[in-house]
Amino acid sequence: MDERLQLIKPTIDLKDEYISFYNEWKETGESMVPWVIEKDPGNFEAMVQFLEDNANGVNLPEGWIPHSTYWLIDQNNKVLGVVNLRHELTDFLRNNGGHIGYGIRPSERKKGYATQLLALSLEKAKALYIKKVLVVCDEWNTASYKTIVNNSGVADTDFVEEDGNVVKRFWIAI
Repeated sequence: MDERLQLIKPTIDLKDEYISFYNEWKETGESMVPWVIEKDPGNFEAMVQFLEDNANGVNLPEGWIPHSTYWLIDQNNKVLGVVNLRHELTDFLRNNGGHIGYGIRPSERKKGYATQLLALSLEKAKALYIKKVLVVCDEWNTASYKTIVNNSGVADTDFVEEDGNVVKRFWIAI
């Protein structure tokens, strides 16, 4: 584990770093994962407050559950990735969302950061008294599959979405 990496709560102090992360991802045209990074950071302070409120279960839309967002940063405070940790599972999350969704900045992939991000996220889940974490990935996403397996993910039954996409489901005991 690289000791120079850490998970932090979103903070207005790293606005420029996060905007750089966000813009790099937008420029690729890829889907933004986890979903929270789709949130436009134009009003940065409001975005950070939204994420904090979500973690505290404040102003959640109907049917939502509390969820915490963390940024993976290096020793230079560069935002390398983002994780969204759901505090419990709904029926939807049990099938195709899981407890943890994560993504690594496009220019920082294939460096082992996702494996470390998931490992650090499991520590956050343990602090929430979650004993078994569900992590999912699309069948085509080999990198995410390897990340989950590298963190002791045990395969469960796949979930097939209405469009035929296969979601691989894994449990990790912590």
